[in-house]
Amino acid sequence: MSNPGEADLTPITSTRQLSEWFAAGSKPKAAWRIGTEHEKFGFARAGFAPPPYEPGGIRAMLKGLQAEGWAPILDSGHVIGLKRDGGSVSLEPGGQFELSGAPMADLHETRVELAEHLRRVHAVGGPLGLGFAPLGFHPMATREDMPWMPKGRYAIMRRYMPQVGGMGLDMMLRTCTVQVNLDFGDEADMVEKLRVSLALQPLATALFANSPFREGKPSGFLTLRGRVWTDTDPDRTGIPPVAFEEGFGFARFAEFVLDVPMYFIMREGRYIDAAGVPFRAFVEGRAAKLAGHEATMGDWADHVTTVFTDVRLKRFLEMRGADAGSPAMLMAKPAFWTGLLYDDAAQKAAAALIRGWSVESMRALRNAVPAQALAATIEGRRLQDIARDAIAISRQGLRARGLGEEVYLAPLEEIAESGLTQAERWLQRYETSWAGDVRRIFAEAEA
Repeated sequence: MSNPGEADLTPITSTRQLSEWFAAGSKPKAAWRIGTEHEKFGFARAGFAPPPYEPGGIRAMLKGLQAEGWAPILDSGHVIGLKRDGGSVSLEPGGQFELSGAPMADLHETRVELAEHLRRVHAVGGPLGLGFAPLGFHPMATREDMPWMPKGRYAIMRRYMPQVGGMGLDMMLRTCTVQVNLDFGDEADMVEKLRVSLALQPLATALFANSPFREGKPSGFLTLRGRVWTDTDPDRTGIPPVAFEEGFGFARFAEFVLDVPMYFIMREGRYIDAAGVPFRAFVEGRAAKLAGHEATMGDWADHVTTVFTDVRLKRFLEMRGADAGSPAMLMAKPAFWTGLLYDDAAQKAAAALIRGWSVESMRALRNAVPAQALAATIEGRRLQDIARDAIAISRQGLRARGLGEEVYLAPLEEIAESGLTQAERWLQRYETSWAGDVRRIFAEAEA
């Protein structure tokens, strides 16, 4: 979202401006880039508790990283993030530490960026007695155990989330993801990419399942994070049917986002609570909560970041369906989607793979995957078999790029062949060498 002082203050005078905002993301293929974001849970090496903002916690981590030329991002005087060279380090509500990587030309650059970030996190966290583990759902902490970071928007969301879903606060506090951001060439390319990636997002959720524990015990789910997203906020999550309607494009998506309830607007560095107000009502001057405020394009850009569909359209596409995982899996996520969507032949093959799937069957698959992962089925096919096909298409797409990037698919190929996700391997260890002690996961999962 916009940082204070960076928002576009252009007034909104027509809905056409909103669709044009999305369209402005269109790029020639030579300019397409790969942006990778990943989150991880901090833990105290003594006792495994999640670190507070301060003292000796997340704020100290940010200050330590800042010494290498990162500029601070402030919220009411609190350092809540850093930015440098097109990338940023930011905080999720429970202190989950996130790298939003710079747009990269290829996956090898992404690997270098990831390795350097993890090296610095170790260097700064070590003297503080902190480690960081990328897992989809916190394996030990209750909601009450998790700290709240001092970001103004989180206070608004904290009040609103329980009104619209049973697990929204869990989403905020106890989940971590890895996502990849990819470009599109024009409206038609965006539509095909969005449809393919929405349909296959439950597959990604299954392949990256890495959150089987809740408060020290097996939860009954392989991706508890995936389960959380089915009960967070139906107005802004999931697989939006509009994306599969005839005539869908930038304008129709803008109409969809207009009807999503807002969280806030920002004025003079201060958050103003707008929770529950459809953005359309704000634009049309019907929002009593926001009387006296004119809707701007900066407000629109911020509002788009609060739409949590499984794939989010901004001025690029965000693939949002996966649990955080090991460094190899953090690289496998951008590799999988880059292979599918950055080669024309691979993209057409992926579109053929999902042909005939109904929105209802996709949504049913999304609901089945958290417990079943690759054992789930869609249109009579087992997801494990679809995974083999999709990964093979992705490999072909990466090979066509000619950069040797297909090496990053290796962990997904092993999962698709064996049918065993990261989560199932953790459960095996829980039953055997860990003797039921989930705390062992922190050392073994640490990135």
